[in-house]
Amino acid sequence: MHIVILAEFAVASGGAEKVAVESAHGLAEAGIDVTFIQAIAGPADPLLDHPRIRRICLGNADIWNRAALEAALSGVWSRDSATRLRAGLGALPRPADVIHLHQWTRSLSPSIFPVLFDSGIPVVVTLHDYFLSCPNGVYYRFDENRPCGLTPLSASCIAAPCDPKSRLHKAIRIGRSIAQRVALHERHLDVIHVCDASIHRMDGKLGSLSVTHHRVDNPVRVGEGPRADPAGAQAIAYVGRLTREKGADLVADAARDAGMPALFIGTGPLEAELRAQPHVEMLGWRTPEEVSTLLLQRARALAAPSRWFETGPLTIYEALASGLPVIASDRSGAAEKVIDGITGYVVAPERDTLAAAFRRLDATKAEALGRAAHAHYWQAPLTIAAHAAALITLYEGIARNLPLRRSSVSAS
Repeated sequence: MHIVILAEFAVASGGAEKVAVESAHGLAEAGIDVTFIQAIAGPADPLLDHPRIRRICLGNADIWNRAALEAALSGVWSRDSATRLRAGLGALPRPADVIHLHQWTRSLSPSIFPVLFDSGIPVVVTLHDYFLSCPNGVYYRFDENRPCGLTPLSASCIAAPCDPKSRLHKAIRIGRSIAQRVALHERHLDVIHVCDASIHRMDGKLGSLSVTHHRVDNPVRVGEGPRADPAGAQAIAYVGRLTREKGADLVADAARDAGMPALFIGTGPLEAELRAQPHVEMLGWRTPEEVSTLLLQRARALAAPSRWFETGPLTIYEALASGLPVIASDRSGAAEKVIDGITGYVVAPERDTLAAAFRRLDATKAEALGRAAHAHYWQAPLTIAAHAAALITLYEGIARNLPLRRSSVSAS
């Protein structure tokens, strides 16, 4: 079997690329030949240095490194990306059985979809966000700090000033969504969801696109090492981009209400606001290894109170794997891995409910929750090997059903 993995970066610049890289490595370890196509020029993760992995770089530029007009036009439809991808697929050493797409909004644009479909190879997309239907990708009203319930590309959606940057940026994203919908019209995609909630949120919102839904957990690259000591630590920890939609401000406010210190690992637009608070400690961006050590030594619990419908933030899984209690938003897909009151708490992303959960975390309770989190996680760990095995089963099923699907399309 030969699998093409298409991502915009070959390093873990975000959750999507991290999953793409780790899945490529897991598939190669399982004996699958992998071609990893990275769109944007740059370094590659050492995990991709594997005899069964062949890497192709399309040489695209990151849209954010271009002049405004050029970025806008190429974001809606990049002819260069389509041309380069067609050449990359044409140079494959042998035909691929499946093309697995992880992200396309930073350089590739919707122009790649006709190229993928014209190849005749089945296309699988992992939904790390909701750009397949929602213009801003997260079903969130940034102008009102709340989830969005509007139908994508409806008149109300188009008029809503929901983009985090500007109305002009929203207009460009509307253009990209329309171009994408045209490119996907009456096509078929196999879509992988990384949480159960994602399937329900996407139902009926994909226009004329034909979809087969699948459910595969993200891989978690954590070894079964020393268990965390939440009873011996004091701080509520937050790991990730410091934004309101992710609830960074809620962690600071609720920790202050609960009389606890807050530890922030990451960067983002709320950095100055958070740094000004005396109970907050800012550690900036850290490597995954440093994050793991800090959580093991200094965190009583991890808080992930996303206001948006986050899909599968890896920090929640990593914390549970290390034996750290998690206080998760009931809007986060990863909350399905938290057993409320047993391995942590699942709460509404609101200051009062979050503070109440923090107050319950005395040393005894934190130790009990952490021990249970560790035990439950390692009963069925989300390893790279398990992730790869699930993907192989999925790919094999798609390959078996491909002749039937093609005959059905021909008949219509």
